[in-house]
Amino acid sequence: MELGIDKKLRRVVIVVAVLNLAYFGVEFAVALAIGSVSLFADSIDFLEDASINLLIALALAWSAANRARLGMALAGILLVPSLATLWTAWGKFMGPMPPAPLPLSLAGLGALAINVSCAFMLARFRAHSGSLTRAAFLSARNDTAANVAIIAAGLVTAYSHSAWPDLMVGLGIAALNVGAAREVWRAARTEHRAVA
Repeated sequence: MELGIDKKLRRVVIVVAVLNLAYFGVEFAVALAIGSVSLFADSIDFLEDASINLLIALALAWSAANRARLGMALAGILLVPSLATLWTAWGKFMGPMPPAPLPLSLAGLGALAINVSCAFMLARFRAHSGSLTRAAFLSARNDTAANVAIIAAGLVTAYSHSAWPDLMVGLGIAALNVGAAREVWRAARTEHRAVA
C-alpha cells in the first residue's frame, strides 16, 4: 500500500515540478518585460517549487530521518524567493515605475491556474511523507493567494498608475514564503526528534 502511494506521489510531484518550471519561464520573461516586482517574486517562487518537488521525487525512497533532514533544508530553500524579492524591491524603491497592468493581471491569472491545479494534485498527499509533501502543498496553496493578489495589483495599477500595488504584493509574497518556511522547519524538526 505504502509503495503504491509513493509511486503515485512521485508521479504527481514530477508533473507539478514540470508545470512549475515551465511557468517560471513564462512569468520571469513577463516580469522582466514590464518591470514587475510581484511577478519577479512569483517567478522565482515557481523555480523554487519546481526544485522542491524534484527533491521530493528523489527523497521518497529515503529513510524517515533523511527525509526529515531534507525537510529542514527545504525550509531554507523556501526563504530564497523572499531574499530575491527584497533585492528586487530595493531597486523598485529607487525608481518606482508602475508595471503594465494588463500583462501583470494576465500573468497572475495564468499563475493562479497552474497553482490551483498543483494544489489540488498535492492535496491528497499532504499528510504523506511528513514535511516534504507538506512543503510542496503549502507552497502551492500559498501561491494561489499570491496570484489573486497579483491580479488585484494589476487592476489597481490600471486605475492608479502607481508602482506601489505591485511592490506591496511582491513584499507580501516574500512574507508568505517566510511563514511557510517556518512551518516546514517546525514540522521537519519534530519529525527529526521523533526518529532520533
